[in-house]
Amino acid sequence: MRKSVFVMMGAVIGVGAVLLSYYGNPANTGLCVSCFMENLAGAIGLHDNMRMQYLRPEIIGIVLGAFAWSVYRKEFLTTGGSSPLLRFMVGVFLIIGCSVFIGCPVKMVLRLAAGDIGALVGVAGLLAGIYLGLEFVENGFQLGKQSETPQASGYLLPVFMLLLLVFAVLTPSFIGVSAKGGGAMHAPFLLSLGVGLLIGGWAQHTQFCVTGGIARFFLWGPREVMNCPRSTGLLISLGSFFSFALIASLLTGQFSFGLNGQPSSNDSYGWSFLGMFLVGFGSILIRGCPLRQLVAAGQGDTDAGITVMGMLVGAALVQNWGMAGTPAGTPLAGQVAVLFGITLLLAVGLLNRKRGYGIAPEYQLGLD
Repeated sequence: MRKSVFVMMGAVIGVGAVLLSYYGNPANTGLCVSCFMENLAGAIGLHDNMRMQYLRPEIIGIVLGAFAWSVYRKEFLTTGGSSPLLRFMVGVFLIIGCSVFIGCPVKMVLRLAAGDIGALVGVAGLLAGIYLGLEFVENGFQLGKQSETPQASGYLLPVFMLLLLVFAVLTPSFIGVSAKGGGAMHAPFLLSLGVGLLIGGWAQHTQFCVTGGIARFFLWGPREVMNCPRSTGLLISLGSFFSFALIASLLTGQFSFGLNGQPSSNDSYGWSFLGMFLVGFGSILIRGCPLRQLVAAGQGDTDAGITVMGMLVGAALVQNWGMAGTPAGTPLAGQVAVLFGITLLLAVGLLNRKRGYGIAPEYQLGLD
């Protein structure tokens, strides 16, 4: 695949996300999978926080864009059967970790591009989690091979998102809509949906993944024994994403360099580090960040679809149990959940190692 395609991927998500925040989405939150999943969970009644209820067209668009593009390119393939319950659990903790940091890996990059140097704590945590995850993968961690499943099962999540799109257009009374707070801050519906569709389509085409791109830093030199292809595509996309987001933030007047008082940030830096550590670790074990899970689910991966359902449950738990980080810090419930999640992932990693096997073939492909 030509390098220009990966540059374009970064441009689409970088410029698109910054424009969404410029036209109404919360500051530094043009696109955030975890925040938007919390909005979506509230809209369908999974939590009762009136400030976090909105059927985010971006989430819907990402899944449907990936689905449409995979069908067009004849790449839609229904697969599954690789430890689905474990993936569901990891999906729950991915959102918990993101909520403590106040943002997913995509939002982390957007915060950096907008001048929030406090997001560097999240970068450090994500790097550490990715590194640990790769250590487990290199030493035989496996969740089992996927196999083809009945094609109808691959359509379930895209159909669910299509149903939510109908609800978003018709706005029935049982769908929650915030009158104030983060859920009430949103860009125009068609712009949000259009950007989501573009990101979903391009991400399916390039296999874009924030944690996958960062993992490439650790797959050089001595780690060539892992037999992972030395592709630079994801790195190019990640660098392009940051560069275009930075330029767009400057041009739209949304750049504000500093540490304190930044929007959508958690000043409890130690817990922010651990939150993103949990996200990086979990994303490597299931081969993809939260955005990648949405895209993979759209192209027929039912294991990713189960992870997305776990993310939705995690989003509801974050709000119902008060685990989300705030500018004032991280609540006790969030602290306990992050420590429990890290401990649980360590146990999963140790119990699913097959000594002497080295890196499993499915992870060689997944990390490319």
